[in-house]
Amino acid sequence: MGETTQHSLLLLLCLSGLVHLSAAFVFWTAEVEIHYAEKDNKTVDKRCECGVYGRNSPLDSVTGVVALPTRDPEGCGPDPGYNRNASLPGWIALVKRGNCTFSEKINAARRLGAVGVVVYNVDGSGDSTTHMSHSGTGETVAIMIGNSQGLEVFKLVENGTNVEMTITVGSPHGPWMDTYWLYFLSIAFFIVTAASIAYFVFISANRLYSMRQQKSSDRRLKSEAKKAIGRLQLRTLNRGDEETTSDSHMCAVCIESYRAGDVVTVLTCGHIFHKPCIEPWLLERRTCPMCKCDILKALGIEEERKESISDYSPEEVTVITVAGGEALYDVPLTGPGSSDPAINQHRYDNRAYEEDTEAARV
Repeated sequence: MGETTQHSLLLLLCLSGLVHLSAAFVFWTAEVEIHYAEKDNKTVDKRCECGVYGRNSPLDSVTGVVALPTRDPEGCGPDPGYNRNASLPGWIALVKRGNCTFSEKINAARRLGAVGVVVYNVDGSGDSTTHMSHSGTGETVAIMIGNSQGLEVFKLVENGTNVEMTITVGSPHGPWMDTYWLYFLSIAFFIVTAASIAYFVFISANRLYSMRQQKSSDRRLKSEAKKAIGRLQLRTLNRGDEETTSDSHMCAVCIESYRAGDVVTVLTCGHIFHKPCIEPWLLERRTCPMCKCDILKALGIEEERKESISDYSPEEVTVITVAGGEALYDVPLTGPGSSDPAINQHRYDNRAYEEDTEAARV
C-alpha cells in the first residue's frame, strides 16, 4: 500500500467521523533527523523513521536544540532543571521513560518553554516504542523513540555536543494496513457478499414459490367458480317480462338494458345479469357485482372441498327472485350435467367457458 493510499485512507476516516473510534488503532510514525558537528568540525547528519507520535500529540513538525534534564533524568517534577541556551528560539527536551507519567514529563518541559518532547524507551528495550497516551499536554509535540536511538543522542549532548533535532510527520500505521488484516478483510468481504447473494437467492426463491402457490390457488378458485356457475339458474327473457319492459332493469356489468331473447344468469342472491357478461366476472371475482355475495360460500362448494368429499352433491336449493314483494318463480339449482331436458336447454353458449370445462373434465 503506497503512501498516497494510506493518507487517503486516513482522510476518509476523518471525513466519516471515525477518527475518535479509530484513534486506539492508528498511529503515526515520526521521522527524526539530528545534525551536529564532531570535534574535527566534521558535520554529521542522521535521519531515521524511528519515532512514534503520542496519541494526544499534534501532528506537527518542530526543530530545536536537544536539552537534557539535570535534576531528574526522567524529566519528572515541576522543574527538572534543563540545561539549555536561553537565547535559542526553541529547544526539544530529551527524557527517559519511567518514574512518572508521560503527561507529567511533557508538561514539565512545556512550562519551561520546550517546543517538543522526545521520550526514549527504558533500558533493554532496544529499538521498540509504544503509542504513548498523554492527555492534557496542550499543543506540545511529543514522540517516543527507541532506547538505542535515545541513548545515542543523550551521550552526544552529555559530552557537550550541540545537537539540533528536527521532527517531521512520517506515515500512518494501523491493523488494516497490515498484510494479514488485508487478507482477513478480503475474506470477510467475500463471506458477506456470499451471504448477501445467498439471502437474495433465498428471497427470490421464496417469492417464486409464493407466486406459484398463488397461481395454483387462483386456478383452484377458478375451477371452483366454474362449478358454481354450472349450478346457477339460466333464464331466457321473453317479451312482456318486467326486465324487458322497464328501463330501470339493466345488466350491472355491461350497463345495457335487457331485451327479449337475452339469456341471463340468476345468482344465489337473486340478481340477474347477461350470461356472457357475468361468467368472466364470476371466474375472476366469484362475487355478485351488486351485493358482493360469494357464490362459492352460498352454494357450499368451499365446504365440500374442505371436507374432501368429491362425490358429494348438495341438496337442491331453491332460489326465489322477488320483484315488488311477490315471488315470480322457484328454481332448483341443478348441475349442467342433469338429464332434465328443461334444464339442459339453458346450457351456456360461451364457447371459451365450455372449452375450459371440457378440458377440465378430460
